[in-house]
Amino acid sequence: MTRTVAIIGAGMGGLAAALRLAQRGFRVSVFEAGSGAGGLASSLDIDGFSFDAGPYILLDRDGLDWAFEQLGLDLSASITLRRIEHVYQVQVEDGPCVRILADLDRTAEGFEKLWPGSGARYRNFVHATARIHQRLRSLLYVSPPAPGAVLRSGAWMHLGFLLRSLESVLRRAQLPQPVVEGLAIWTHVAGQSLDQAPSPLAFVPALIHTTGAFYPVEGIGAIPGALEQAAREAGVEFHYGVRVKAIKCTDGRAHGIETAQGDYVAADAILSNYSGVGTYLDLVEVHQAIRDRLLRLPLQSPGVCAYLAVRNPSEDMYLRFLLPGGGDTCRLLVTPSVVTPHSRRDGWWPARLIAPMPYPLAERGAEAQREFLERVLAENWWREHAGVHKLLATRTPAEWSLKHNLYRESMNPVMTSAFMRAGRIAHRSPWVKGLYLAGSSTHPGQWVSFCAISGILAARKICEDFA
Repeated sequence: MTRTVAIIGAGMGGLAAALRLAQRGFRVSVFEAGSGAGGLASSLDIDGFSFDAGPYILLDRDGLDWAFEQLGLDLSASITLRRIEHVYQVQVEDGPCVRILADLDRTAEGFEKLWPGSGARYRNFVHATARIHQRLRSLLYVSPPAPGAVLRSGAWMHLGFLLRSLESVLRRAQLPQPVVEGLAIWTHVAGQSLDQAPSPLAFVPALIHTTGAFYPVEGIGAIPGALEQAAREAGVEFHYGVRVKAIKCTDGRAHGIETAQGDYVAADAILSNYSGVGTYLDLVEVHQAIRDRLLRLPLQSPGVCAYLAVRNPSEDMYLRFLLPGGGDTCRLLVTPSVVTPHSRRDGWWPARLIAPMPYPLAERGAEAQREFLERVLAENWWREHAGVHKLLATRTPAEWSLKHNLYRESMNPVMTSAFMRAGRIAHRSPWVKGLYLAGSSTHPGQWVSFCAISGILAARKICEDFA
């Protein structure tokens, strides 16, 4: 008897799970509210330019390789990945500029010139975190890590590290404060403070200097595109433009979905690649105590984005961050021309201006979001690097939500230390039988690679339960 699985959402997690399940003999149908696959990892075309919708860099090549291998795919054969040599810089307002290059020695030498003695400390920090990351890496591929796996991997030796915050880890490294801010920029992007951020974010410099940071020549959207194509070839059915209204349950067991059009689709298992929090609060009924707990999780706004065409972009850095004073959120200018010079069109290159928005500000509504965007656009710092430019389009959280059917105009819960230690939202629902979850709010994380891993782990749970 062929088992059926209905998957809600064609993001990275849903695509990876769909392919994995189809390869294991399940009949899989994917229901996606949008017009195409990828979710926030998709691409869009504006005035002849191709832009990434969400992510702008791959910081976990090894994880993405693992996910593709698990699906019987060759990442290098599917997608052309180019290593980024000049990865990013962080300009602290009224302060020095921190530059992170792929080459560890050159990066450390740059720090040494500004802060004598810091170069050696930075090398020591990178080597130490690289060793810890290597020891803990296997835990990314199990859900949740069982005590035996923790013991066998030696992860127990680093329990103290895992229980600390990113702030504590960076402080112990005795690095200059501007370097600390530069290394913690991904925390600023998520809109959280250093004392809330989880310690594994300290692995990012080690990843950049060892495995490397990468960008697909075809754009981030090529990654979900490759998974969708493989899933179709494996027999997965895709239904685009179909929003799921509810997960139907009887006696605590999910048995199908109801679409916004009123259609009912029966399935032996439901896998949601919709927001983990939104799945429980929008699509299925759970106990009020569970709802209250989920409602307390802080959410991350997708922020605002401006899509630009630039005439003569700066060629030496892929990502340029600004950390304004006064507690304001960071800003980011993305110039893919550093990695993909072929993206030029009629003398213009695509670029993106991104500004994370504190979620409480995003909750104030479309007008407040638009005012924030206009303030960011009026700033001068990014114009120095963009030069002559044309504003092609913009997006606010409300517009992101309309396009990608986001839960409360948010991407996912903020990855705090507490949330990471709690195991995030489980792949197999502990509250609804036959319901499984994949994506950015489930173990192990929020990057494109992690979402693909998450889909495989969720599919593994389904295979175990129906073996």
